Amino acid sequence: MKKLAICLFISVLFANNLSFAKAVGGESGLPTPRFVSLKSSEVNLRSGPGVRYPVEWVYLEKRLPVEIITEFNNWRRIRDWDGDEGWVHKSLISGKRGLVAKQETKLLYKESLTSKALAKIEKGVFGELIECDKTSELCKAKFSNLEGYIKKSAIWGVYKGEEVSN
Repeated sequence: MKKLAICLFISVLFANNLSFAKAVGGESGLPTPRFVSLKSSEVNLRSGPGVRYPVEWVYLEKRLPVEIITEFNNWRRIRDWDGDEGWVHKSLISGKRGLVAKQETKLLYKESLTSKALAKIEKGVFGELIECDKTSELCKAKFSNLEGYIKKSAIWGVYKGEEVSN
């Protein structure tokens, strides 16, 4: 009975610590998961949190949006828009937000679903996320030199109901 009580106490203590870690977000104190972008035009994605782990992939796109899903010391486990996961050093991550078109869509002139289109955005095209209002269906975005509005549902790099101001 005494062993059962000790195991139960440890289980409760462990469960409370897990929920605290999830709420705070780990090492940085920032929430996880969260979207960020890559700071460099060459970033190694490693199989584990350290330089001794092999490089599994090399990203060659600065401002590529990624999602931080776990933190360990100075390392961040990220997920890209294709679902690939791995570890990168925190110095290679920027708080500036990017986006990827999940489908073919339009970049709109005004913040209205009935607005004239500025451009057609192909699936897989990267852009810069400028701002999103949590109640709007549209986000302000920039692709090359064109700035306009795009449907939240058509992009990867922002959560539903999230407010963003870069």
